[in-house]
Amino acid sequence: MSGHTNREQKRLALLTVDRAIHELESAGDTEFDRRRFLRVGAGSLATALLSACGVAGNDNAERVLAYASRKNESVERWLFRHTSMNHGSPGAAIAGAQFPSYFISKVVPSWTSSMGEWTLDIRGLVKTPMKLNLQALMALPRTEQRVDHYCVEGWNAVAKFAGVRVSELARVAGALPEAKFVDFQSFDAGYHESWDIESAAHPQTIVVYAKDGQALTPQFGAPARLHSPVKLGYKNTKYLTRVEFMAEKNGGYWTDRGYEWYGGT
Repeated sequence: MSGHTNREQKRLALLTVDRAIHELESAGDTEFDRRRFLRVGAGSLATALLSACGVAGNDNAERVLAYASRKNESVERWLFRHTSMNHGSPGAAIAGAQFPSYFISKVVPSWTSSMGEWTLDIRGLVKTPMKLNLQALMALPRTEQRVDHYCVEGWNAVAKFAGVRVSELARVAGALPEAKFVDFQSFDAGYHESWDIESAAHPQTIVVYAKDGQALTPQFGAPARLHSPVKLGYKNTKYLTRVEFMAEKNGGYWTDRGYEWYGGT
């Protein structure tokens, strides 16, 4: 097959992606959400990928996939409602001990006295880098919320969380205007995920130190974990040790393994 034909097929594949995105952006529906985006766009994106695979092999398909991923992220940012608040699925019971527990270490990560005092390291593009121990963290304005936890596999669970808004941490540390992303790092075998600053600053994005009225336990990410209903579960770093404000995003544990970077709900 000629190089001209390959280029034309790639152009058509990318045009298919653009057409799907344009359909979404021109829908004019204020209740339009990410799930509808996936329903409407999936067929067209799949067609584009199959076309790319058929023409020039995996390398071409990967380029189309990367392009589609960037488009997907731009649409998700467009869909993101900064004032939208989650209050847990109506009628759903608190999951309690049935709330999902996950980690990548071989055993449940646990901060022990042999590791010294736990602190949350706030650094990067901030005026005042700082380290907060648990007492200092708990002394900051407290937020309590009953919210959904959404899993990428399609299910959700409800819990009551208490903690400090990430926006409050940004305020006390003096996050700089150049900070467009935030990386949340842990002591769970190096697990981390980076977020866009808009999602991190959402009023329901908090650093959690209590769950269902009790201090957070190792099973659920103690001493502190990140949680927000605006992101899928894998974006919510547990066993938190560092919050770093950055100019550029830097991926994440699951993102680097092929999961979507934005991970919005």
